[in-house]
Amino acid sequence: MRTGTRSGVTWWNVYEDPVRWERRSTEAGLLLRWITEHLSSPHPELGRPGPVCPFIRHSAARQLVWAGSAAGGDELSAARMDHIVDDALDIYRALRSENPSGAERFTLVTIFPELTRYDLIDAVHRNRKSQAVSEGSMLGQFYPGCAVPGLWNREFHPLDSPVPMLVLRPMMSTDFPFLVARREWLYAYFTHIAPDLPRALRRSIAERMLVAGPGSDEITSLRVHSIDEHAR
Repeated sequence: MRTGTRSGVTWWNVYEDPVRWERRSTEAGLLLRWITEHLSSPHPELGRPGPVCPFIRHSAARQLVWAGSAAGGDELSAARMDHIVDDALDIYRALRSENPSGAERFTLVTIFPELTRYDLIDAVHRNRKSQAVSEGSMLGQFYPGCAVPGLWNREFHPLDSPVPMLVLRPMMSTDFPFLVARREWLYAYFTHIAPDLPRALRRSIAERMLVAGPGSDEITSLRVHSIDEHAR
């Protein structure tokens, strides 16, 4: 159990004692069932074999999924959301540092029960993504009806979740399509997956592979890995 110093939100290792976690709220139980029944399972519209999210299945198997619940619903302010994300980042860094053998499998979820202003989730994601990416992590936005397309089928929406949340996880080699819109994101990506390349070369590659304008949202068509190339 870890409690943020700014927000007072507490994050738990949900698989260490899943019954205790589920007792916290209806949304806590929804999160666990969504991970087990949806993300960790195949889906006919996914566009490839295997589970919807292989990463979270491995995180859950190793008991490396932490989650917290931030109260406030639609009364949450932008400043309050920033405090929550600040704490989430601090705790995420600490957990990975303290567990080097599992550092690349940690997932930290912050759910927002009773929040229906999903534009607030999107806004926080836009404002804080760069910080996470610069540290070799990804910040994901999930909520009911989220229309971000899937990598293998643009009609499949993997970020459509039963409860709004923000999720931190390590950056993976398959994250390229989510990082093409900014030079600094691409530079961080190449730094993470190819750290031995000279800095100037990483910057040059990032410049050449930048996708400007609305084309950067075409996640499915920007996928560069094949069905037999797994995330690392």
